[in-house]
Amino acid sequence: MADITLGSTKTNREEIVTTSKSQLSDLWKKEDWLTIWIGAILIAVAAVSVLTGAFDFSATKFSTWGNGVSVLEQLSTGAFWLSLIRTFLVTGALFTAGIKLKGESVKDYIPAYSVLFALAILVRFISAEYTLNRYLEWAFWALIVGLVISNTVGVPKWLKPAVQTEYYIKAGLVVMGFSVLFSNIINFGLYGLGIAWIVTPVVIIFMWFFGTRVLKIDNKPLVITLATATSVCGTSAAIAAGASSKAKKTDLSLAVSISIIFTVIMMVFEPIIIKATGLGELMGGALIGGTVDSTGAVTVAGTALGETAQTAAVLVKSIQNILIGFIAFAVAIFFTAHVEGGEEKSNVTAAEIWYRLPKFILGFFAASLIASFIFLPTVGKDTVAGINGVLDQYKNWAFVLAFTSIGLDTNFREIKEQFKGGKPLTLYVVGQLFNIVLTFIAVYILLSGKFFPIPTLQ
Repeated sequence: MADITLGSTKTNREEIVTTSKSQLSDLWKKEDWLTIWIGAILIAVAAVSVLTGAFDFSATKFSTWGNGVSVLEQLSTGAFWLSLIRTFLVTGALFTAGIKLKGESVKDYIPAYSVLFALAILVRFISAEYTLNRYLEWAFWALIVGLVISNTVGVPKWLKPAVQTEYYIKAGLVVMGFSVLFSNIINFGLYGLGIAWIVTPVVIIFMWFFGTRVLKIDNKPLVITLATATSVCGTSAAIAAGASSKAKKTDLSLAVSISIIFTVIMMVFEPIIIKATGLGELMGGALIGGTVDSTGAVTVAGTALGETAQTAAVLVKSIQNILIGFIAFAVAIFFTAHVEGGEEKSNVTAAEIWYRLPKFILGFFAASLIASFIFLPTVGKDTVAGINGVLDQYKNWAFVLAFTSIGLDTNFREIKEQFKGGKPLTLYVVGQLFNIVLTFIAVYILLSGKFFPIPTLQ
């Protein structure tokens, strides 16, 4: 992402645009483009692996342990260690190549990355415990592990070359794009679109104005990151919006922490309230899908109501997830043209917007379009699902590396300062209540049967 502010003079802006036009080397030297190539390589190799069956490219997935399952079951298998070595070598090679092309020290990065990867293993191990796995996302434990180190013994200087939050986040988002299939729209038709695509942007706009005009929060990247996390899907949406608005690491950690805490609360109590009110499985599931932040939590909460509720919840959330790329793109344009740059922000040119646009978003869209309109009709749904099964773990490893890096780069004092006056918490609570009310209205209009035929879910 460009390190140039829009508060520069007109002459500086012209220099920026001129320089950006002449630098073809950006394609292999700038972080945003490098993360696109990293994502593209992972997607291509995963596709070849699944389509040909010639080799195993899967990354390590920690099986749930506890609740009667011994922790040694998985650790005692050769396949597990082979997979773990493969994951380390693949991710390490790709990220190290990017470091080399960025002009940074490979000699310093490799040992630092090795230790960061070891910390990521610890995070995945902790978050796979039966109880923790059901109620808290891996992002929470990645933050905790990093925060404990940074706020106790401190982060050693030799480890810092690997603490590159945005680098890992952007690569993970490009890979994630392949799993965002536009075919999900067909499964729930206009019902899902009405619930997910109309309510979501309205909630974001409401929280933006409430946060900046009513609460008068000066930290606008935090406002948009929290608004997007609330209205779309928690962690993933916060990551995309945070990167697009150039939010600080503390902004992202705060938004994700608040989102995770309330996701657990809503996952437990929303199904209970829905049952008590007699809303029904279809409407209740759709309400859960539109209001509970995390996709995993949506599945758990929907299951508590029944099979139909689970299907409705997952479909609404899947359709909502498609918006991540569009919202990240819109946030990048909005912040570039209307938020940053002081008095001269209205004079930002289209060329400068392109130069400052986070290019990883283009990779996200490209991956989504290729999966939806090339792979899906060519090789079929099951094969695409198989490819995503491989890619999903690489995405998770990238995000674990990113959130562990956030923890390592953050101290409690910085997070505490963000909570001054309780405004971020107020913004989330008010925004989530507005989200619930608006989603319920949409669900009632579309799925109650009083205005439209009730759809049948398979």
